[in-house]
Amino acid sequence: MHAEQQYLDLVQKILDTGIDRMDRTGVGTRSIFGHQMRFDLSSSFPLLTTKKVFIRGIIHELLWFISGVTNIRPLVLNDVKIWNEWAYAKYLKKTGKDAELPRYSPEWDAELVSFIEKIKNDESFANEWGDLGPVYGKQWRAWETKKGNVIDQIQNVLNTLANDPYSRRNLISGWNVGEIEELIKDKDTAPPPCHTLFQFYVADGRLSFQLYERSADVFLGVPFNIASYALLTMMIAQVSGLQPGEFVHTFGDVHIYHNHYDQVREQLTHTPRPFPTMKINPEVKDLFSFKYEDFTLEDYDSYPAIKAPIAV
Repeated sequence: MHAEQQYLDLVQKILDTGIDRMDRTGVGTRSIFGHQMRFDLSSSFPLLTTKKVFIRGIIHELLWFISGVTNIRPLVLNDVKIWNEWAYAKYLKKTGKDAELPRYSPEWDAELVSFIEKIKNDESFANEWGDLGPVYGKQWRAWETKKGNVIDQIQNVLNTLANDPYSRRNLISGWNVGEIEELIKDKDTAPPPCHTLFQFYVADGRLSFQLYERSADVFLGVPFNIASYALLTMMIAQVSGLQPGEFVHTFGDVHIYHNHYDQVREQLTHTPRPFPTMKINPEVKDLFSFKYEDFTLEDYDSYPAIKAPIAV
């Protein structure tokens, strides 16, 4: 069976057996609870083919996470729009413009374009309005303790892989209980991390990786997440002198938004094609030295992209 089929089977399972519920976005979802997929990284790269997935955005976002930066400006400068609406929503709320600009109206869209141009061209404006708060990069690279210490979880993983590769404690948490309330209270910042925990496992010279995702948008988010964490596994394997093993994707609440039904049904009509290959510059031996140019995707043959609105 093609490895992508397990993703399509998950989508179909949600459609057939999921429970319809309202959610914080007001859009509503159909969801199931508890699921797992596995992808072998030894010979191909799991970038879905039943719709085109934005690999340039995946690479830039992953490098942004690894850097520890939480301001969207580096993404904006590379024309990656994934996080734009989160910063924009906070800006509208704090400036009082949200009341006069209905979401996705022509006026709202025009203001968003203006906002992003200011983020791109005005560093002081970006410093004031572009930061998303304690999201992934912050937790991965600068987890703050009650004693005021800062823990670099990524560096700790690299150290453990070098010195104690078979440790069962080699994991990273994105769920910083001490900061979750800050994210929950401010409803216009990015939500508490969906990618709450991941663990590394070494066997026979191969590095495997398991992600626990507490909340997963199966149409827009999951294809992105599969490729992103598969790539992270490959990068860490390379700098640790290991071969890529498996990416294991485990879900809590995995769902389809009610306004994505047409899109997922279209995707389900497509037959998976062979996965592409991701080439990584073999000269890079330091995780924090990777650049966008160090990655080359080969033989990616996909169906066209399928657009859908983001639930913010």
